[in-house]
Amino acid sequence: MKVAAIAIAVLAILLAVVPIFTDCVSAGRMLTLENGRQIPMKCHWTGRAEMGLGLPLLGVGLLIAFTRRRESYRSLGLLGITLGVVAILLPTTLIGVCGNPDMPCNSIMKPALIFMGILVVGISLAVVVRNWRQEQEIT
Repeated sequence: MKVAAIAIAVLAILLAVVPIFTDCVSAGRMLTLENGRQIPMKCHWTGRAEMGLGLPLLGVGLLIAFTRRRESYRSLGLLGITLGVVAILLPTTLIGVCGNPDMPCNSIMKPALIFMGILVVGISLAVVVRNWRQEQEIT
């Protein structure tokens, strides 16, 4: 469980850090309105949401590392699965990224966030399955 906990914690930090360097605002691209005002594109807000998602996911990883109760592994694993799914849905469905496929958010940020979200779901699912198998062995 320690390896899974460390992996989830590292992925949580990466989910929070990767958008800082790969959204369009970091590349100096902004959306210019008719009145001349510039505002961030939606990939910027996806990145902000992923940063906010990183903190509870980091908590899940740390709690998995330090918990001693078997019941906690199941609930923390399910929470990790849920947060991983949200990490995948943010750049794909919920907020999205820029429409231009040449933008860095489409070529770097979106695939990275989806990949890390899939890893979080897979690791969290492994935590749940391992906990379930251990419970079956005891009874």
